[in-house]
Amino acid sequence: MGTIGSEQCKSGCGVERTLQVLDGKWATLVVRELMPGPKRFTELRSVLGMPSAKTLTDRLRALEHQGILTRTVHAEVPPRVVYELTGQGRSLNSVLMAMLAWGEENPAPVAVR
Repeated sequence: MGTIGSEQCKSGCGVERTLQVLDGKWATLVVRELMPGPKRFTELRSVLGMPSAKTLTDRLRALEHQGILTRTVHAEVPPRVVYELTGQGRSLNSVLMAMLAWGEENPAPVAVR
């Protein structure tokens, strides 16, 4: 596999598109947590370390708008809302696996005091 540089990857390339979807820590972690299957809002918030409800809601809406996940409201009292990856969202698994492999091969540097 070759390297990717600005000559090969002009504006709008796949790298930029992926970064638009996995925009920041929370979006990436939401996709990771939904890989095994659907989850409710409170389940997601709990496994993610309790981001603010607004932050999580914003990320979920953005991912839904991009076609990465679906939001299903079940007509119950109280309403039950479930988030699940679409086929497009599940296709990010290989990206996350590459990130996992890189992170395991390249541990964070030790902080200098």
